[in-house]
Amino acid sequence: MYKIIGADQKQYGPVSADELRQWIAEGRANAMTLIQAEGQMEWRPLSSFPEFATVPQPIPSGVPLSGGSGGAEAANLVSGPATGLLVVGILCALVSLWGVLSNLLGIGMGAAGAAPVGNMPPQFGQYMQMMSGGVGLVINFIALALAGLFIFASTKMRKLESYGLVMTATILSMLPCTSSCCCIGLPIGIWILIVLAKPEVKAGFH
Repeated sequence: MYKIIGADQKQYGPVSADELRQWIAEGRANAMTLIQAEGQMEWRPLSSFPEFATVPQPIPSGVPLSGGSGGAEAANLVSGPATGLLVVGILCALVSLWGVLSNLLGIGMGAAGAAPVGNMPPQFGQYMQMMSGGVGLVINFIALALAGLFIFASTKMRKLESYGLVMTATILSMLPCTSSCCCIGLPIGIWILIVLAKPEVKAGFH
């Protein structure tokens, strides 16, 4: 029979060896828990009792299964995808900035809408003029903000932070309605999602 001093500094027991092994499995006792065997006066760490030497200790939650190298391994795996998302963000920012300048200077779609375009219907010119005005400006500013999100998410991914944010930004970078560079964002986004789904990468995020 054994008595133990719990994490709350209270004494529990006496319990049998089997019950104590169950407590160890439940995380109620660990290698440093003080134990007193029946008939002894001395309190000793559980790890000093040979009969409990082979009992597996529970793994603390939040600790990578691969040990101290888990974070380094995850960082290596996300390095390339993080760079890819950064490139997508920079390209989207450049395209959006060009769109803002085109709207402000009256060039690009605005000029195309003002000039006749072959046999295109008048509605096409009206659409182009609308996109060169306030509507186009708002859309380009939204696209610019999303580009900033992609760049920010790439830095978070490299630091193994904000898993949900990184996942959201990656999905947005793949969609035509939210990314002006979806033709590049789609393959890079698929690559990122595959890497983010790996257990060692998930465990490395905090």
